[in-house]
Amino acid sequence: MNLHAIKAIYLFEMARTWRTLMESIASPVISTSLYFIVFGSAIGSRIADVDGISYGAFIVPGLIMLSILTESISNAAFGIYMPKFSGTIYELLSAPVSAMETVIGYVGAAASKSIILGTIILVTARLFVDFSVDHPVWMVAFLVLTAVTFSLFGFIIGIWADSFQRLQLIPLMIVTPLTFLGGSFYSINMLPPFWQNVALFNPVVYLVSGFRWSFYGVADVNIAVSLGMTLVFMLACLTGIWWIFRTGYRLKA
Repeated sequence: MNLHAIKAIYLFEMARTWRTLMESIASPVISTSLYFIVFGSAIGSRIADVDGISYGAFIVPGLIMLSILTESISNAAFGIYMPKFSGTIYELLSAPVSAMETVIGYVGAAASKSIILGTIILVTARLFVDFSVDHPVWMVAFLVLTAVTFSLFGFIIGIWADSFQRLQLIPLMIVTPLTFLGGSFYSINMLPPFWQNVALFNPVVYLVSGFRWSFYGVADVNIAVSLGMTLVFMLACLTGIWWIFRTGYRLKA
């Protein structure tokens, strides 16, 4: 394995984060803090407990997951799209760097950024609401697994997109709505039976439910099912990336 190539790609992508610190880190943290202020402190104080947890604390895992999903996709998609846009992707494809090494470099950097962001938001949330983490190891595991999985998904979007508009299409039109409808701000058990069954077709439900379980020990879906669904989605993304490099889809055209 070419560790030098992986390191070069990883450090280049991470350096872009430090150059755009306001957009990469500060902006998502400020936006999420506003959610804590409005929903956690202002509105949350007037809402009854959910599953025995104060509403402000209940939405902490959901808001962190919302940021992780969107930032993982955005970072990975933009990271691989820019070499395509500038034409430097051909230099990478002709270099002695395998597809696996390329993916590890780009996806590793995108996931690292999301994990850093999620950690900052977790610390920031303590300023607004009191919460506990019952299963810290599982919390870290879900955080890392989600960041890597959706960075892989973002990598696919970055290769698929042929314009900056398409780069934002799936995150804005599909991922964000699914996240808001995936139990980030409520428990799906609060829905009528029919809509509870419909919600189970939303993959984000399993991510939020599993992540919330690591905090409070309560979940809308069995923890094993949440973990299994996340791994299935990761496998699907890996399969998609394997097919892209095998066929050269939108890489060699």
